[in-house]
Amino acid sequence: MNPPTHIETARLVLRKPVVADTPRIFEAYANDAEVTRYLTWRPHRTVADGEEPAAHRLAAWESGAYFCWVIMHKEDGGELIGMISIRPNAWRVNLGYVLGRKWWGRGYMTEAVRAVVDYALSESEVFRVWAVCDVANAASARVLEKAGMRREGILRRWEMHPNLSDEPRDSLCYARVK
Repeated sequence: MNPPTHIETARLVLRKPVVADTPRIFEAYANDAEVTRYLTWRPHRTVADGEEPAAHRLAAWESGAYFCWVIMHKEDGGELIGMISIRPNAWRVNLGYVLGRKWWGRGYMTEAVRAVVDYALSESEVFRVWAVCDVANAASARVLEKAGMRREGILRRWEMHPNLSDEPRDSLCYARVK
């Protein structure tokens, strides 16, 4: 898989992240306990907490392990509003995302998810794009549904969400296939 470094939608620009994005990521969402509530990592306390993940994202892109795009709002001076990523595994691609609270409820993540899913399924070797969300995360489930993904079921004790529990939690599984 050789994804584009730049994807554009009606209101958004998705681009490959750079290390210099770290302070903007911190401000947009990484320090917000409500945003990170259903994520697999704890909120960052300082900008420096994001430096290792930033380096990891870049190395992952270069190795082909996974690919992230920062989500930029076309207006508002190109403000960084979130991130979306895919992890290819043979014919399957796993999707993940995060959006700053300031931009919730406006359809931005649905727009970004549609664009990335469409890209992934346009690749000849990809037949399935899938994502999971915590069973209690109704907003994320709705994003996946509005983006055209279908709920396939519940994965019991699937994922750790350290901001909610010290034990694995159930996740809803969504997919779009070709």
